[in-house]
Parts: sequence; C-alpha cells; structure tokens
Amino acid sequence: QLVESGGDSVQAEGSLRISCEASGYVLYLGWFRQAPGKDREAVASVDSDGTTEYAGSVKGRFDVSRDFHKRILSLNMNSLKPEDTGIYYCAAARQRRCTSLLQVDCYTFWGQGTRVDVSA
Repeated sequence: QLVESGGDSVQAEGSLRISCEASGYVLYLGWFRQAPGKDREAVASVDSDGTTEYAGSVKGRFDVSRDFHKRILSLNMNSLKPEDTGIYYCAAARQRRCTSLLQVDCYTFWGQGTRVDVSA
C-alpha cells in the first residue's frame, strides 16, 4: 500500500514537499502526475541503489529522495510553475521491468494521489 501526503495549493515560484509511505517491500519507486485532461506523466524515480531520474520538465527544480529504512519516498518541489499543477501519484515495484523507471508500465503498485495546485 502506498499513501501520499503533503499536497497543497501554492503560488508560482513557491516550494512544496510531498511524501509517500510504502507499507510493503518495494525496490523501485517513482512519482508521476496527471493534469486535468492529460495523460499521466513521469516526474522522477529512484532505483534500488538510490539512482535518480527526472523528467526534463522538472530537472533542476525537483529533488526526489527515499528513506530505505522508513520506506518513505519524498519529492521536494521548488520554483513551482502553474504547469506543475495536477494529482501526484506515488508508484512502486518489486521487480524491474523497464530500462528507464520513468514509465508508467514499470510499476505494479499505485497510491491514491495527492493534489498540487500552483497558481500564477
């Protein structure tokens, strides 16, 4: 089970931290988001060895991290833009099925999402 938290409404250029707590054993974790009327898209991921990947649109602004012991995945978001608005989903997998972890099909488990609204 994955439970996200921390979503909020913020103004552009602001910062926000969202988190995801995993209750079971998982090796691969990622953040995805979905804006109204759009497909779900990758934001960032963390491999089992801590290697991170970022979507080009958030690189340099967002920072993903995981606490292996506490099974918590966090996403620090800085310099937020209105186009960052959406539902942010945590995703997890126990087996690696993709070369890049920035793909929806890599993951077996999904959280319910937490809403982030960025106003201009």
